[in-house]
Amino acid sequence: MSVLVTGGAGYIGSHMALELVDAGEDVVVLDNLSTGYRRSVPAGATFVEGNVGDPELVSRLLRDYEIDAILHFAGSIVVPDSVTDPLGYYLNNTCNSRTLLACAVAAKIPNFIFSSTAAVYGIPEINPVTETAVLQPISPYGSSKLMTETMLRDTAEAHPLRFVALRYFNVAGADPKGRSGQSTPRATHLIKVASETALGMRPSLDVYGTDYETPDGTCIRDYIHVTDLVRAHLDALRYLRAGGESIVLNCGYGKGFSVLDVVEAVKRAARSDFPVRMAERRAGDPPALVAGADRIHEVLGWEPQLNDLDTIVEHALAWEKHLKDDRTAS
Repeated sequence: MSVLVTGGAGYIGSHMALELVDAGEDVVVLDNLSTGYRRSVPAGATFVEGNVGDPELVSRLLRDYEIDAILHFAGSIVVPDSVTDPLGYYLNNTCNSRTLLACAVAAKIPNFIFSSTAAVYGIPEINPVTETAVLQPISPYGSSKLMTETMLRDTAEAHPLRFVALRYFNVAGADPKGRSGQSTPRATHLIKVASETALGMRPSLDVYGTDYETPDGTCIRDYIHVTDLVRAHLDALRYLRAGGESIVLNCGYGKGFSVLDVVEAVKRAARSDFPVRMAERRAGDPPALVAGADRIHEVLGWEPQLNDLDTIVEHALAWEKHLKDDRTAS
């Protein structure tokens, strides 16, 4: 049997493909390369270029490669972009997920793992926020992901498909062995942007909003190392294959850092200062978002190994240096 990883040439998906190959799984990656890179797909995986919203292609892959599990990462993820292009996000994140689910049901795929988001909570009343909190997304990105969660729930009630939906908090860092990292141009991830600025690849770093009701006025987020995140997916796959019931779980560390905390961590790692500009708030940004993470430990037995902001920043910075050296060499 094989595992299908949609979006497996992207940031998180490529790390997932690496983790699965390292674990001895037969891996098929489906990616349209709109934001991902062919070079990010590990040598041990089969790569197919195409769109997850193409039912004929997806159905053929599920049949030809004897897929028993789908790990669904393909989608659009930039919150401010979703505010200006809501229909694009509903098409890519919701409609295409519906097509993928229909193909999974037709092929009788038993196991489905979905890349969801903490953005489904909107602005939570209490942090850390648990899975039982009210779901009230404040961006089309969060709404598009919540719609897919709803489709998964209803599909699992009607068909023999079980799922784990993991609500990510802020994913950062890079493969500790230097095999993959965040490579997308125009990426908005704070740690990536700060690392690029520290390396002189950007003139300055903008901090969006300094008047939030937080200790230093900047947003607080729960930063999770991408390698710990994909290992949670591997734990979820084992859980489903062992007969686990469908479930939605937060995936974070349960502690938050402000934007200014992250800036200082990048400056420490880079051993350099860089210009920081204060800017207006962005649409769709809650003041604080920290995971209530007890349930994922209890259900999946997940134990993070890289739960440290300085480690996350160190790995992210090393990857940015690698990308910069590659550009210089070419």
